[in-house]
Amino acid sequence: MGLAEYRRKRRFGVTPEPAGGKQRRGGRRLAYVVQKHRASRLHYDFRLEWKGVLLSWAIPKGPSLDPAVKRLAVAVEDHPLEYASFEGVIPEGEYGGGTVMVWDRGTWTPEGPDVDAALRKGELKFTLHGQKLKGSWVLV
Repeated sequence: MGLAEYRRKRRFGVTPEPAGGKQRRGGRRLAYVVQKHRASRLHYDFRLEWKGVLLSWAIPKGPSLDPAVKRLAVAVEDHPLEYASFEGVIPEGEYGGGTVMVWDRGTWTPEGPDVDAALRKGELKFTLHGQKLKGSWVLV
């Protein structure tokens, strides 16, 4: 966990993406965001706030509202908290070049006492409280 890989892949003098450094304010609920990312291939980025970063997964076909439909979610590098509000165009030729827009946002609640253990095990259960996505989900 951390932002070293995220920062290594980007040239912040060229890309409008945030470099990070914002600290979480206490007393807030944990945020999540889904961003539609029209890069070399259209996909959706799913991000959960945890321990000062956004844990991130790429979802090639986007989230499904039907619980019977499973979607592939590929873990990618952690992103800074500021990325939750990022929308814009990453220049062509830069890592992830293309348009990023917020598709959904809200808060999330873990459905277990130990998020880190669930991540290590590869089965994170949580509830989303969003504008579009609501209810219980599992990342496996």
